[in-house]
Amino acid sequence: MMKLTKIKLYDLAGAEDNRRFSPNCWRVRLALLHKGLPFEAIPWRFTEKETIAFSGQGKVPVIVDNEEVVYDSWAIAQYLEESYPEYPSLFGGEIGKSLSWFVTDWVEAVLNPEIVRLIITDIYSHLHEKDKDYFRQTREKAFGATLEAISADREQRVITFGNSLTPLRRTLQHQTFLAGQTPAWADYVVFGSFQWARCVSSFPLLAADDPVYSWRDRMLDIFDGEARKVLAYQS
Repeated sequence: MMKLTKIKLYDLAGAEDNRRFSPNCWRVRLALLHKGLPFEAIPWRFTEKETIAFSGQGKVPVIVDNEEVVYDSWAIAQYLEESYPEYPSLFGGEIGKSLSWFVTDWVEAVLNPEIVRLIITDIYSHLHEKDKDYFRQTREKAFGATLEAISADREQRVITFGNSLTPLRRTLQHQTFLAGQTPAWADYVVFGSFQWARCVSSFPLLAADDPVYSWRDRMLDIFDGEARKVLAYQS
């Protein structure tokens, strides 16, 4: 087997280099670990658009693999699967890939919009100073409200959020991971969202007796506890 070149992953960071909180970047980080591919996670901030200008756009994750540049977490997952077929599969075949795509769309359309309303002021408080104005302006424009107003009702919203996790809860009552007995892309994409919250907020999204909470703990332990090695809250 040929020697692998270390992949560069441009990875969103907060005020501290070791506070890596992007849900999309976490998906990719875990996918690289799943594949067993060597990589370097390079800290990047919202206002450092020039750093990734070579990718032709302004968002992370971005990976550089030799001469290949790929952005968008789903595109990266497909690239890794197609480029490294001899390494452990992220999807487990075409049917698994289609189901993984559904899970990715569900996370982005349902899960993440709910989580961001619960933690948006906490995200802001952990940003690098040079990112704070950018974050406040862009998010307040998108939501049509101040950051503080967006999360003002989170004590009530978290109850609705918890109810929305029923499909995850039911699945995890009869199998160890969303993908079955071992984790795969479906787990990484959902876990990335909970890790996003965990890295910036002490506000509890899950009760300790929730099967989703137990699954999240199992996810924190995979790959030698990689997700525990960054700055984060324990709850």
